[in-house]
Amino acid sequence: MKILDIGEVSQKAKIPASTLRYYEEIGLISSIGRHGLRRQFAPDVLLQLALISMGKSAGFSLKEISGMFGRDGKPDLPREELQDRADDLDRQIRELSALRDTLRHVADCPAPSHLECPTFRRLVGIMGKRGAKKADLRVLNVT
Repeated sequence: MKILDIGEVSQKAKIPASTLRYYEEIGLISSIGRHGLRRQFAPDVLLQLALISMGKSAGFSLKEISGMFGRDGKPDLPREELQDRADDLDRQIRELSALRDTLRHVADCPAPSHLECPTFRRLVGIMGKRGAKKADLRVLNVT
């Protein structure tokens, strides 16, 4: 087994050494020792870091991610939570797609004024009715 020092891990994972030290401090990863002042890691730390990065990208907190590793540092992934998060991402994708289509419509609208565009007026009306609430962009059917 090739042991990696903190500099190698930082370079390969493209994560600052300070982040690696923080992850170790909160128990997300663990070093296997030191060589002088430099922390040493087993090669599987790179997989752990990739999973942490994926979890962060999916919107999981570091605390939630830490619960996805067993005491031995091996992944113990909560399948139901992952399915729920994937469903949330699907919803966000639909909402963002609708927003993108709305922006494109507004940008390309052939009406001389946006106020003359029925689609624009409908969108403004929906947004206005929602007030501070998040608009439900899924109901928009912009073409």
